[in-house]
This record gives sequence, structure tokens and C-alpha cells, in this order.
Amino acid sequence: MKSYAVLFPGQGSQNQDMLTSYVDNKIFKETIDEASDVLGYNITDVVKDKTRLNNTIFTQPIIVSVSIAMWRVWKEACKETPVCAAGHSLGEYSALVASNLLPFKECLLLVSERAKLMSDAMGDRKGGMAAIIGLESDKIVQICQELSNDKYIIGAVNFNSNSQTVVAGDLDLIESSAEKFKASGAKLVKTLPVSVAAHTSMMKDCSSNLHKILKNIDFNEKIFPVIHNVDASSKTTNNDIIDSLCTQVHSPVLWAKSIENISNLNVDIFVEIGPGNVLSGLNKRIIKDAPVISISDAQKIEEAAGLIQSER
Repeated sequence: MKSYAVLFPGQGSQNQDMLTSYVDNKIFKETIDEASDVLGYNITDVVKDKTRLNNTIFTQPIIVSVSIAMWRVWKEACKETPVCAAGHSLGEYSALVASNLLPFKECLLLVSERAKLMSDAMGDRKGGMAAIIGLESDKIVQICQELSNDKYIIGAVNFNSNSQTVVAGDLDLIESSAEKFKASGAKLVKTLPVSVAAHTSMMKDCSSNLHKILKNIDFNEKIFPVIHNVDASSKTTNNDIIDSLCTQVHSPVLWAKSIENISNLNVDIFVEIGPGNVLSGLNKRIIKDAPVISISDAQKIEEAAGLIQSER
């Protein structure tokens, strides 16, 4: 058998077709129904409404719900345990559920509260995020420092690959900064469907309030390790896990480094579990020789399981 790692996407990967491929799968449907009961609204109905789907309050718990529904289907198809898991930003919570550290119900309630805290932390400020393609991260950091002032901030928050960095901050500054990045050599500046300035200093209040909630959660024994965003390492104690999750909300996501560290564990294949295939695309830029496959399309499950169950 080949060794593999699982990757879970974060906010921005949502789309209105993300339930379609699995609509006839019993395990998937039961999980979505379970999550709908916990959250108090019908996930299928929200997904049909683009405005609600892209509202952080709904986006975060729904992405976790869909990711875990796909994970459960995956576990039925592939009995092999992954070497480890990682989740991009919000996806870290899906990874914690998959590893058995966080119960699904508690995670949904936690993520729902996290989304509210992040929205509340914005106050009257309108936040946003944008992906910068084709410009060195050091240059992006420098430009963000030049553009930020006492009134508006913009910062590099997701170091996704050598060619992609995501910035976040005040929406007006995010939108007006596009020409500056392009003039400096960026090939593309793409605004993301995110309504908060995640991983910026605006989230400091959210971080402290999140800590109050997390310290009252009972974590289970993990089945496999989770690589955390803040420093691209796994944690062995509950306190360290809590600190990582709280720091993560106002600190950059070290995604490229996380994937590189996972690759050093002699992982043969990466499997992206959740809506979309953003992480698969990033992986091909970070680790060119490691196969990666997304199961957002249910038809890809057999292919992915076959790759893992084949001989090295």
C-alpha cells in the first residue's frame, strides 16, 4: 500500500454545485442532514442561495459539514489510515474532526461561533481577501506594509505557494491595491468570496474569545496527527492545539511549508477532501512529483483509493 495524507479546504472553496456529485450517496446525505439538525437550518437550501452561502456565518460550518460528509464517504471506500492531515485555515477544523480529536457536533457549534466572532471582530469595517498570482511573497509583504496606514490595513495572510499569496484587510484597500500589485509584476489579482479580513490583526478580539470556548472542549485521542497552519507542525497536547487554533485566526497560514513538511514524511499521495480542488492546484506548484487528487467529484473516489491500494 502507498502512504497518503488528507487535505481539507477552507473558506473560499464553497460553490453552489458542491452537493451535486454526492446527492445520491446515503452516507453523504445522512451527514448533511445531521449537520443541518445541529446548525438549525437546511444546508441544501442555503447552498442554493449564493448570498447566504458566501456569508461567513453560513460558509464556515457548511464547508466543514460538506468536507466531513465527503470524508465519511472516503473512509468507506478506503480503509487505510492516512499518515496525517492538514486543513487550510478553516479546513484545519475538518482535519481535527477527521483525526478524531474533535467530535463532529462540537466542531460545527465551535466553527459557527468562530464565524460569528470573526464577523463581530470586523465591527463596521468591510473586510476582504484577494489572491495574488505570480509575484514573490517578499514583494507582496513589502507592498502591504507600504499601503497600510492608521486607518486601513492590508497584509499577506496565506503563503500558499511560491507563486500565490493571499492578502487580507479592509475591502477598499484590497480593491484599490490590485493595480499596485499588477504594476509590480503580479500576473493576476483575484478577489475571493470572503467577507472578513481573516488572519489579520483585526481578528485579535476573536482570538481571545475563541480561547474561552476552546478551553471548555474535551478533545479525544487522535488517530493520526494534524499539521497546524501557524508553524507547519503537529501538536501533542490539548493546550498546544488550542493555542494554535487561537493564534491561527490572526496569523498567516503557512500552507506551502505545511505541504513541504508533510512531503518529508515520505507521503506518496495527497487526497483533497472537500468542495473544489484549490488545494490540489496548489500542491502541484509546491510538490511537483507527488500525486494529488480531489474527491469533490464522487467519481474520483475509486481512482484515489486505487492509487493508494496499488503497490509502491
